[in-house]
Amino acid sequence: MIKISTVVQDLVETSPFLTEALQDGLINVSSLARRLQPEVAKRLGKDVRESAIVMAINRLQFGELVYVDRGLKQFFSQLSDIGVRSNLVDFTFRNSATLYQGIGRLLQVIHNRYANSFYSFSQGVSETTIIVTDAVQEEVHQLFARETLQSKRENLSAITLMLPKENRQLYGVYYYILKELAWKGINLVELISTSNEFTVLVSNEDLNQTFTVLSDLRMR
Repeated sequence: MIKISTVVQDLVETSPFLTEALQDGLINVSSLARRLQPEVAKRLGKDVRESAIVMAINRLQFGELVYVDRGLKQFFSQLSDIGVRSNLVDFTFRNSATLYQGIGRLLQVIHNRYANSFYSFSQGVSETTIIVTDAVQEEVHQLFARETLQSKRENLSAITLMLPKENRQLYGVYYYILKELAWKGINLVELISTSNEFTVLVSNEDLNQTFTVLSDLRMR
């Protein structure tokens, strides 16, 4: 016969972030019990009192639960390289037919004159963001003089994490990173992601704190 405690533990384990919040005392147990009550009753095939679910939640032994946080800690311990580039400029232009021609010319300029500099292009539905080192910004102004500049921000830094290949199979990776940055009150200007790289763009004044937070992920 299935017990209430077994069903409750199974439901909590399927939501690793719920487990984390419970462990940290951030969730009202009575409210959670009311939310779980219909599913617990469905699985047991009978009505279940809210108080019984509350008791089952309070008796959970978090140290024995297998949840994604453990996998994430092991994952982040494998982080090897963290790259830093400072003094970047973030441009956002409205998309147009001529914008893409300008991007091609800009790539040629970077290849010929700024081969080792940082640059990134992100195309959205209606706008495109171009991130370059400040040494290139005059070329950007010239090449895109006829384009519609929607925003520009200077004095930025990029920190890139080289992620283990398992990041494509392990859910919660980006949540874990962004949660740590949010708890420190760090504002993210841009996020750039490829298969095995994750880059955050922050103001130069937030660089040191951001680097510390991301470096500490390896020691959690």
